Amino acid sequence: WAETLTLRCEIEGGGDSEWTFRWSTPRTSKYTTHNEYIIISQATDSENGGYQCSGRRGSPNPTDTPWSEPFKLTVTRKAVVTLQPHWTEIYSGEKITLRCEIEGGDDSEWEYEWETTSTDRSVRQSESFEITATSYREGEYKCKGKHKTEVLSSTPWSTPITLTVSEQKPKAELKADDTDIPVGGYVTLTCDVSSSSGWQYYFWYRADKSSNSSSIHEFSSAGQKRVSKEGLYWCRGERGNPVYYTEDTVANKAVVTLHPNWSEIYSKESITLRCEIKDGDDTEWEYEWKTSNSFKPPKEKEYSIGPADTSHSGNYSCKGRKKSDQSPTGWSDPITLTVLSSSPQPVLTVPERVQHFISDSVSLECKGNSTQWRVKFQEDSFLADCSLRDTKTGSTCTIDRHISRNNVYWCESGSGEFSNAVNITKQRYDIILVSPVHPVTEGSSVSLSCRLRRSDIVSNVFFYQNNKLIQNDTRKELNISAVSKSDEGFYKCQTSGRESSQSWMSVKAVPHVLLTSVCTVTSSCALKPLTNNFLFFSSAFLIYDCYTYKMLVLIAT
Repeated sequence: WAETLTLRCEIEGGGDSEWTFRWSTPRTSKYTTHNEYIIISQATDSENGGYQCSGRRGSPNPTDTPWSEPFKLTVTRKAVVTLQPHWTEIYSGEKITLRCEIEGGDDSEWEYEWETTSTDRSVRQSESFEITATSYREGEYKCKGKHKTEVLSSTPWSTPITLTVSEQKPKAELKADDTDIPVGGYVTLTCDVSSSSGWQYYFWYRADKSSNSSSIHEFSSAGQKRVSKEGLYWCRGERGNPVYYTEDTVANKAVVTLHPNWSEIYSKESITLRCEIKDGDDTEWEYEWKTSNSFKPPKEKEYSIGPADTSHSGNYSCKGRKKSDQSPTGWSDPITLTVLSSSPQPVLTVPERVQHFISDSVSLECKGNSTQWRVKFQEDSFLADCSLRDTKTGSTCTIDRHISRNNVYWCESGSGEFSNAVNITKQRYDIILVSPVHPVTEGSSVSLSCRLRRSDIVSNVFFYQNNKLIQNDTRKELNISAVSKSDEGFYKCQTSGRESSQSWMSVKAVPHVLLTSVCTVTSSCALKPLTNNFLFFSSAFLIYDCYTYKMLVLIAT
């Protein structure tokens, strides 16, 4: 339809003699004489039909060739899918109209059929339909038409059009050619939504964070505004009907972040300050810092401090400047870093027993004069932060339900200080031994018991120390009135045909003897460097600082 076609009549074996030609076409019932070409321009339905030709030569007694075999010409109309509005990128939530246009056809003469590769399988037979763009409707769309009165007249399938939907809401980027307004002058703000078209832009302004915002510009497709007032500015893009909005966006803003996110640290700890540019690519910015102390960070994105001391305390701000056009951000809000000289003395608080059922949720928390302690654990020879395996919230580590564990846990600072350590066991057995999680002091009393997950204990309970039966009667508890060093060891219990796993109960001597002998035992010790001193792991799983002779960690197994 509407195309140009050229037909040519060729005489086989006709030689170089001059020929005239006769044509029979659908438009005429008589023969017409033309040259060897016939040109059909802007083909329409009236050109449908058979075309024949013959040749004639000689005079005064001409010779005619027979009529050629008919050439049947079928002119078909073409269907085209159009998208309104015709945007290069479409965002989730926008309204889009797809239309099937038949070239040279009256809309009322046709019936329509649609096909799509999207997951939207709605049956559509209208010339056009509107959709709300979502990922559900991504895919190819094509259509064809069938004439209502001419049964055999229909179009082929159109070339498919591909609909791609971006799920992420677009952001308008606001740039300023400068952030300092000269006296009596102005700066130019430019609002833009990259990689898409059809936007109009709107600007807002307020004098400071506490004042109300006000509109300062009518809709504009140019996206530029000259301003002479100091204050906060932002913009957004709008397009379509109904109107679709971008996210409101302020000019690129610098923000200082701490890694780890501790505003208060201790001497000898390490921390990194990072200058983040909102909606900015790291590679396109140069950085500048200012501080309230004597330190001048380098002009880089990150500034690492460590080991820290009290002189690093102060306010830190940064700003960025684009490499391409040197347009700057404003200075970030300052962030305050405090470096304390005294070391914290934390305590790891845990439930009062070693063993737990698999269905229990167990929380371990570092308590003390600092929030910067982290819960650590040891599994065999593997040491790590608890967040590697369990849920960490602040200085609390939670072992969720239905997760088994058999690890040693303790609190640790970035500079290497330790808290007490405990062994926590979560198991799938229906029986557990209730035993103290912390060491028991010599001379104090202690009670051990057996517990079933789904029922009460109704039969005798057997208690074992180091696999030796020490109590077998109707009492459900093992009571020791005055603990001595000989009571230290592995304990387990049995009842109703079930046996718990064993746990170590440690007995802490009344401190009156220096533990120097541990540091002289080398045959059963493994050397582990830590900060400026050395720690020894003894075969009894006691960890000592051999420099101060102070017991740091008791690992119960």
